[in-house]
Amino acid sequence: MNDFSTHSYGQSPECVADLRLPAGEPLGAVVVLHGGYWRARYRRDLMEPLADALVTLGLATWNVEYRRVGCGGGVPQTLDDVAAAIDSLATLLAERGHHGVPLVLLGHSAGGHLALTAAGRHTHRGDPSSALAGVVSLGGLCDLEEAARLRLSNGAALDFVGGGPDALPDLYTEASPPHLLPLRVPYLLLHGLQDDSVPWQLSAQFHELARAAGDTGELELLEGVDHFEPIDPRTPSNRRAQSWVAAIARDKAGSAGVTPPPPEPR
Repeated sequence: MNDFSTHSYGQSPECVADLRLPAGEPLGAVVVLHGGYWRARYRRDLMEPLADALVTLGLATWNVEYRRVGCGGGVPQTLDDVAAAIDSLATLLAERGHHGVPLVLLGHSAGGHLALTAAGRHTHRGDPSSALAGVVSLGGLCDLEEAARLRLSNGAALDFVGGGPDALPDLYTEASPPHLLPLRVPYLLLHGLQDDSVPWQLSAQFHELARAAGDTGELELLEGVDHFEPIDPRTPSNRRAQSWVAAIARDKAGSAGVTPPPPEPR
């Protein structure tokens, strides 16, 4: 059994997250961000199976709820919520005696957008104490402007930002991952070629831009994989994501001179 608790990280009732801790010192901590095109009807329960699975690898998980369109979310509110949740996790871990734990951001769909954006904002903030080890996008909306242009999910990006890129260029610059390159941390982009919710081309295009900006990362386009398979911990695509997260956390801990614990038996 893992140590489970729910915490508030902001004033809104939506600003809550579930902390799961493995036995002993965590190998790393994973901020888990659900998708749903930033809409209020989708919640963090989508990611509970994955959050549980990661704990069995010796990783702490922080399954984050945030303000969404219909419950106070948008730009910049949702981005600020994610940043506050990340800061709150570091505080909670330190209170439990876990200092300098490598941090990985992982998101699905709109959560992939939020993970990449948070990584970019975190990097450009220039926090010298950063333990950010990497970022994972699963079927992610890697380009907010392109999502708006394509009017994906009935114009969800337009609702999230409050208008289109031509009308609100500054908000798209603040909130779209390509504008926040380089990330300066390793990334993994997994996208199913049969994803009918988010076009795989958004991940492929972001990968090209990130590499051109000098970032190091991996893009895996998965034949026969749809939009939701990458968050199912029983599937090969998700097990690939889990392995990558554990490896990148272990590498970060090793480079910091910390001896990481072995993973728990699965």
